[in-house]
Amino acid sequence: MTIEELAVAVIDACDNAGIAHMLTGAFAVSFYGVPRSTRDVDVVVGVDGGNPTLKLIRRLDGVVRFDPQIHFDTLTWGHRQVGTTATDPPLQVEVFELFADDFVQEQFDRRRQFFDSRLQRTIWLPTPEDLIVQKIRWGRPKDLDDARDVLAVQGVDALDLERIQMWCDRHNRTAALKNIVAEVKRFAGEP
Repeated sequence: MTIEELAVAVIDACDNAGIAHMLTGAFAVSFYGVPRSTRDVDVVVGVDGGNPTLKLIRRLDGVVRFDPQIHFDTLTWGHRQVGTTATDPPLQVEVFELFADDFVQEQFDRRRQFFDSRLQRTIWLPTPEDLIVQKIRWGRPKDLDDARDVLAVQGVDALDLERIQMWCDRHNRTAALKNIVAEVKRFAGEP
């Protein structure tokens, strides 16, 4: 099984169960920015409709084995379930439940639908602005590189930088945003 086949299985399971969702992580970064390899599919699921996470886990049974232990995101304390394929190499699915965080809620409400030619599926993604904020908020080196790459590919002038700035201010991540914008402008030869 390839990572693309796993992503298709996740998307199809969500669609067939009527689960509101969006892909995030490397799939969203690859769509908006610089494609990079990954060994996991990150999906955020809405919480309406009677335990959508459990519905998704059941639909992926036989493809992915989920850890019964609920994991917590250490930054926001959101719930996530982690599953692993029995393939070689093993691949992962991380299912993040939508939760009461102003940014996370707004990001999910603003998600957009696109056709992804690589997956040959219509997919739901966060906006590029929200993806950048999410990556800067998490703040790991890989996430900051992803934020920079999306900003560079999309273009500073083409994005709603005020929105990105507002959320980075709220998350106390303004310095990280300024560094990324400066790096993108330097690379583009701007003062």
